[in-house]
Parts: sequence; structure tokens; C-alpha cells
Amino acid sequence: MQNTLENPKSEKLPFSRTNPFPAKVLKNTNLNGTGSSKETRHLELSLKDSGLFYAPGDALGIVPSNDPELVAALLEKMGWDEKEVVTVGKQGETLPLKEALTTYCEITLLTKKILQQAAAFTENEELQKLILVENANELKEYCNGRDLLDMLRDFGPWKASVQDVVSMLRKMTPRLYSIASSIAAHPDEVHLTIGAVRYTAHGRDRKGVCSVQCAERVQEGDTIPVFVQANKHFYLPDSQDQDIIMVGPGTGIAPFRSFIEERAVSKADGRTWLFFGDQHASSDFLYRDELEKYQSDGVLTKLDTAFSRDSDQKVYVQHRMLENSKEMFQWISNGAYFYVCGDKEHMAKDVNEALISIVEKEGSMSRDEAEAYLKDLQKQGRYQRDVY
Repeated sequence: MQNTLENPKSEKLPFSRTNPFPAKVLKNTNLNGTGSSKETRHLELSLKDSGLFYAPGDALGIVPSNDPELVAALLEKMGWDEKEVVTVGKQGETLPLKEALTTYCEITLLTKKILQQAAAFTENEELQKLILVENANELKEYCNGRDLLDMLRDFGPWKASVQDVVSMLRKMTPRLYSIASSIAAHPDEVHLTIGAVRYTAHGRDRKGVCSVQCAERVQEGDTIPVFVQANKHFYLPDSQDQDIIMVGPGTGIAPFRSFIEERAVSKADGRTWLFFGDQHASSDFLYRDELEKYQSDGVLTKLDTAFSRDSDQKVYVQHRMLENSKEMFQWISNGAYFYVCGDKEHMAKDVNEALISIVEKEGSMSRDEAEAYLKDLQKQGRYQRDVY
């Protein structure tokens, strides 16, 4: 007799940004060695039974939780009852206050809008002055590097209810990280390379919401909510014969680990050249053993490194590019794809500048011609950037 019951699995919604998958943490290790000033976590997560798929170059979104210490400090400062029920979001969902502050509300970032709304709940003259149109720059300056706790400490006494404060806050946004693995090399898994963000500002220690959660509070066996975010602007060439040049200092190595793994599995004929940089070779050479093995196996054709604190002269990846300008221009002229991943403000600008110099010198072009040449490479999809 045929079973007329619906298969319950077929009714499940696919996992996505709005319905993240609880991925089990298989491995969480620190890639930096003794004496490093950095902490870079290598996370391996299980995607088993998720139906999620990713391509090299894609990102993984993590829906983070706020630091319990920061949540506790907020509750204590305002004398709030953590069990008080508050309403969040457009759907009017209700949650106990502590849970709302931990999993729903963005409490580490301030915006102009939050300060403007907060001004209605206090007579504090400093805040009233700060939100005046002519003080827009000071307002922006105040928001930089400060959080909800700073605002509540600086501008009381408050006439706001718990709900008033919660209603000002935005929903926490997922954090996106470049995927550091190839699904062909690690079926049912996804790997990440996450640098823990810690700094001191305005008299308090600050922690990156997601990066420090992964560094300090995510243990092997735990689950974290994730989804795949496709990246249409960062991908391997269709042809396995194309050469690729990758520039990824620090955590910028992540997508290139996925590129190299993918090429190792597919036994691609195209050559691969990686430029990697960080502070010290002894403690900050991320994935060193893997990369050196890929080099000896011939998967990685060339590996050039720059460790800025190992010599009197600070050497960065762009300096290594310039040292190899002739060969680099040959690769590019012969159809190589050029990729850069990492810090947009400084590194990516410096790499772009080095690339212009290389094209100018080796191609005997003017600066304008060299810039036009790179624009054309971008149009062809042969100069790709994954910068943040």
C-alpha cells in the first residue's frame, strides 16, 4: 500500500540568509604561532545535510551573538531586568531583554539616527548640542569606535523605558567571510580564516562581535548559524589552462586557499602564483606547511612572501610584486588573471599602484595608458578584487 503521507523533508525551507543553517564546528584552531601579536582562527564547519553549496570565491555569512560581558554591563548600567519582555523587528516578535540584546540587537555600533532618537529621552545638554546640524562632524566623530554602552553612560540621566531603547536599535547584521576551502577538496565542509579584532578606544577594550565570538566562545561541537553568499565578482577562470596571480596578505589568504585546493583537485594545467605577507615568518605565515607542500607538488608554481617586521626595511607584498615586475607582466600579457584580497584602505590601493607601475615600465606605456590597460583587464574579468 502506498504511503500517502507527505515527506516532511520536502516541506523544509532551503537554508539561506533568512533561514541560516546550524553548522557544527568540527575544528577551531589558532593559526598564529608563539610571540605573534595576532590571533587568526581556522574554523572547519560541517555542512552535512544542509543542501548548501559554494564555489571558490564565495563568502560565508555568520549570524553572530553579542559578547555576554557587554550585555551584562548594559543591564547593570541601566538597572534593567533581563527577563523583561521586549518587542523587536517589524513582525513584532517578543523576546526576553537579555536574549534580545544578545542575539537580535546591534549594540556595538552607533549611528546618527540612534543619537537623534536618544536625544528625546534625556535633557543632557551635551547630546542636544551634538545632534545639531552644524555639529555633524563631531557627531560622526563621536559614533566612531563607540557603542550603546558609551552612549548610555555619557548622556544620562535617561527617561527612556527598556522598550524605548530597544526600539532605537537595528537588527544585528550577519558578518561575511571569504570561504577558505574548496567543496571538491572537503565535501560537506566549509573552512574560514578569521582574524580576531581587538583594540582599545575611548578608555575601553573593544572586541569584534563575530571574530571574537569565534576566537573565544565557539568550541568544537558547538553550532553556529551560517549561510552561503555567492560572489559573482570573484571567481576562478572557466579554463583550467589560464594562469592565476593571487595577492592575499594576512586573512586575505582565505579565498586563495580555496582557489589552490580547487586547482589541486581538478589537476588544472594553468600556473598559480601566490603573494602572501604578514608580520613575522616564524609566527604569522598562515597555512605555511600546506602552501609549501602545494609548491613542492607543483600545484603552486610560485610563492613569494613578505614579512614586514623581519627586517629593518618594512617589506610588503607590493614590493615583492615590483621585484618580479618583468615576469609578472609576462604572465599578465599571456592571459593570466590577477586577484587581490584584503584591506581596501591601504593594501589594495598599494597593490593597484604597484600594478600600474609594472604595466607602465614593462609595457613601455604612459601612466594613462597603464591605467587604461588595467581598466580593460577589469572589464575582461581578469583583474578581480575582494576587498573590505
